[in-house]
Amino acid sequence: MKLLQTICIALILFVVVAFKPSKPTTLVGNVVHDFALKNVDSKMVSLHDFADAKGFIVVFTCNHCPFAKLYSKRFNDLNSKYIAKGVPFLAINSMDTLVYEEESFELMKQKATNDNFNFPYLYDCMQTVGKDFKAEHTPHAFVIWKENNQWLIKYSGAIDDNGEHPEKATPYIAIAVDDLLHGKPVKMPETQSFGCAIFYRK
Repeated sequence: MKLLQTICIALILFVVVAFKPSKPTTLVGNVVHDFALKNVDSKMVSLHDFADAKGFIVVFTCNHCPFAKLYSKRFNDLNSKYIAKGVPFLAINSMDTLVYEEESFELMKQKATNDNFNFPYLYDCMQTVGKDFKAEHTPHAFVIWKENNQWLIKYSGAIDDNGEHPEKATPYIAIAVDDLLHGKPVKMPETQSFGCAIFYRK
């Protein structure tokens, strides 16, 4: 009996150790590549279109996610605040339209009109840009910065820490961009993004 108990305990320990989820690796410092995606006005948009950009706020979002819907005004406010400082705002939809019919390009155009988007809302139909950034949720926010002719991730995570009450939120994105504009390291370079999961096709 003791031998059987010992074997069972050993097997349990093996399963726990062998299948323990690995700690996510940081995305900060990763290089991301330029891209060309269709905007809701049907024009193609790339990072190199913004010749004077110091960096970008890039947010992966979508049409249907209830959490992402809370942020439309904040998206507009971020673009209004920072585009004149050389940090444009770009929204990208990498959701799988085969899984979510409401993520079609036509419905993206409707959302951009209804929410008065003042920034590009880009259609990542092949999910290549989402995979390059390793975006996980909608919304998943990034701040990228140009260094040595490369775009480096300087911040990854949530836009802020209060989706329902923006007036009570800690503005992670704004803090990160302000740090970079002042030539300082980002104080909080990574937070946990929350929202609807982005499922990638193999």
